[in-house]
Amino acid sequence: MSDPSIKARIALVGNPNAGKTTLFNALTGQNQKVGNYAGATVSRKSGTFFTPHGHKFELIDLPGAYSLDPNSPDEKITRDVLIGDQEGEETPDLVLCVLDATHLERHLYLLLQVIDLGYPVVAALNKIDSAEAQGLRLDPTALSESFGVPFVAISAMTERGITQLKHALRHPFPSPPGRLWKGPAELEDAIEKSIKLAETKGETYPAASGLTAVADKGPESKEFIQKTRFEFIHRAVEAGLQRPNEDSLALTDRIDAHALHPVRGWIIFTALMITVFWSIFKFAEVPMGWIEQGQEALQGWVGSLIGEGDFQSLIVDGIIAGVGGVLVFLPQIVLLFFFISLLESSGYMARAAYLMDGVMNKVGLSGKSFLPLLSGYACAIPGIMATRTIPNAKERLATILILPWTSCTARLPVYTLIIPLIFAGALQQGLALFGIYALGTITALVAAKFLKPSLGKTEAPQFLLELPPYQKPRWTHVLRQVGERAFAFIKKAGTVILGLSIILWFLESYPKSDSDDPIVQQSESFNGQIGEIMEPVVAPLGWDARMGTAMMASFAAREVFRSSLAISYATDEEDGEEMRDKLTASTRADGTALYTPLVGLSIIVFFVYALQCLPTTVVVRRETGSWKWAIGQLAAMTVFAYLAALVVYQTGKLLGYS
Repeated sequence: MSDPSIKARIALVGNPNAGKTTLFNALTGQNQKVGNYAGATVSRKSGTFFTPHGHKFELIDLPGAYSLDPNSPDEKITRDVLIGDQEGEETPDLVLCVLDATHLERHLYLLLQVIDLGYPVVAALNKIDSAEAQGLRLDPTALSESFGVPFVAISAMTERGITQLKHALRHPFPSPPGRLWKGPAELEDAIEKSIKLAETKGETYPAASGLTAVADKGPESKEFIQKTRFEFIHRAVEAGLQRPNEDSLALTDRIDAHALHPVRGWIIFTALMITVFWSIFKFAEVPMGWIEQGQEALQGWVGSLIGEGDFQSLIVDGIIAGVGGVLVFLPQIVLLFFFISLLESSGYMARAAYLMDGVMNKVGLSGKSFLPLLSGYACAIPGIMATRTIPNAKERLATILILPWTSCTARLPVYTLIIPLIFAGALQQGLALFGIYALGTITALVAAKFLKPSLGKTEAPQFLLELPPYQKPRWTHVLRQVGERAFAFIKKAGTVILGLSIILWFLESYPKSDSDDPIVQQSESFNGQIGEIMEPVVAPLGWDARMGTAMMASFAAREVFRSSLAISYATDEEDGEEMRDKLTASTRADGTALYTPLVGLSIIVFFVYALQCLPTTVVVRRETGSWKWAIGQLAAMTVFAYLAALVVYQTGKLLGYS
């Protein structure tokens, strides 16, 4: 340890979704460092905190793992750190194991494996409030007696029990309980001999190495050890957990009889999704209007303080208009995040994953790919990183390659600008938006069907999912998630979009034209020159030079498409209605309308399929370890998007549509 004030190192382990990261944040606050493990793409997060006894500990947040028998890169890192095989990482002095109290029996297997390693352990029974709401009654004392380690009931989300947990981290740490389960004499003899051999070789953890060696000798030994562990866990749970009454379970079963029905379940799922997308248009109108009015007032006020000239134009037309044109969509994005968090917190999202598993099996994926794909609706980057939980390497790669076709929130400003040019009324617009998301998702799954066999033969994917009882949404958790995601969007608008808005303003403003006509200025600017080069390429899609320029700019960030159009069409304010009126009134050289429904459809199809996010390409390179896959994905999706938009526009023209 480089810091001499740190008393000891504590490793934080737990199953995915056990609340491990939330607990890490609750303990360490802002005292965090993030990097990567040596030779791996998996993130390494560490932080420090003080206990009530005045001891300073370093906490290492290890990747989520279901067991120490690794089936994914994340699980391998966790296993290697704990047994001392991870390059550049010291072994911890104590393991803090986070257990989801609502799924206790499943999570105890990892705890038992950690105890087998010979570590001092403290167990945190997280989500205790949710467990109590489901009628579960846990006895931490009885569990402590069974496992020989302290159990502390906590709720990391509300920080309930955090002080008691810190008290349990006493230093010097208690002696490890040692292996708690015993097999028949023959197995025990084999384990003892294997441990002695590991000691002779100087293994860091001979008990763990010896046990692993015996388990690896044959499937029968491994299965017997797993069976013995589960029998021990079952006995411990019987003593330390009182399950909910039958009435509570019956309610969940009655709801699931409809929610998981092969026909009614899909009707419910579809109705929920349509409601979500209708709400995005319907309920966001008022707050979007407030943002637009605030932006207009700010532009007017700032413009009155600064004399006319390029500097005023940069601030008012470049920065405020560019960033404001993206922030105006914040209410719609917040609503989308709110509904997703609401469905997760209520327990319904697990049912959606169950329904999708049947569909995904038909295309060679499993329900494990559903959650990363679902994350892609918010942002492709965390969705791609979430594929680390997929144990099958080929399935993981296939999921990464198709994931950008799930429409992320960066596309929403484009969709909500163009859809009202085609459809009137919130219901029709909501149905159109639902259709857009469905189009991207269906195409992604069809692509997986054709892509997976080309990646090599693999075993049929298996998906195990424990469905939680339905519960009232945890509003604190829902609002916190929405707040975090909204802040991330605002941060992007204040950094990436701000910088790009300044660049776009410069390209549109220079070189200066001798004419005062804004159309002439636009055509002679750098932007206009780029557009002239792009026009022959995009004309078959029904687009003009300005749309081609906006499309090129959007490869850095999709949201810039709107800002670029606003500058190109000399829209003074980023008022949504005004901008749509401006676009509707735009004409070609022959006087015909430019933004027809068919052109709008062509734009939407292109944005559904194009990978216009360079940071995503960088993350794909990092996760796959190959520029070949990253660049290949970018090129293939761009070509596919162009061809799809071309087919839509040209077919529409042949059929007589404008």
